[in-house]
Amino acid sequence: MTDESQFVLDEASESMDNTIKHLEHEFQGIRAGKASPAMLNGVMVEYYGATVPIEQTANIGCPDARMIVVVPFDKSALNNIAKAIQNANLGFNPINNGELLRVAVPPLTEERRRELVKRTKTAAEDAKVGIRNIRRNANDEAKKLEKDTISEDESKLLQEEIQKLTDKFVKKIDELTELKSKDILTV
Repeated sequence: MTDESQFVLDEASESMDNTIKHLEHEFQGIRAGKASPAMLNGVMVEYYGATVPIEQTANIGCPDARMIVVVPFDKSALNNIAKAIQNANLGFNPINNGELLRVAVPPLTEERRRELVKRTKTAAEDAKVGIRNIRRNANDEAKKLEKDTISEDESKLLQEEIQKLTDKFVKKIDELTELKSKDILTV
């Protein structure tokens, strides 16, 4: 395999790997009944005139499986953080004691579990679309190389390698989705 072909394959592999990392990050935000600081990822807080992620305004911890504790760096931001958590529509109602926020994580209902599994599958399908787009781009790159620098056989070989890579990453997405779905449905 030529350097150009290897470069196309390496680029595709790196992009697909980043897609998997993004999916894993998405899955962290989908709760499975246990409290996790990641549940508050994506919550944006009005903080000194700017809108910033909650993790830039407070320390977030979980003393047990049903509670998230948010300790602000600046106590004057406590009300803004509480409002941001409520407005994020996560189903949480933070309790403000003047020093910190306690966020009770309610147990999941069967209906909510099914919704979360659907959300998991949607995120997985989006990741698969991303993988297929990366495959298409890599195959286009292989065809360009065929016109310029590599033989037709080398191009076919490269496209086969790209397909193997795609299959490997799609299988990884399926495995991750299966694990997350089981985790959500486990009572």
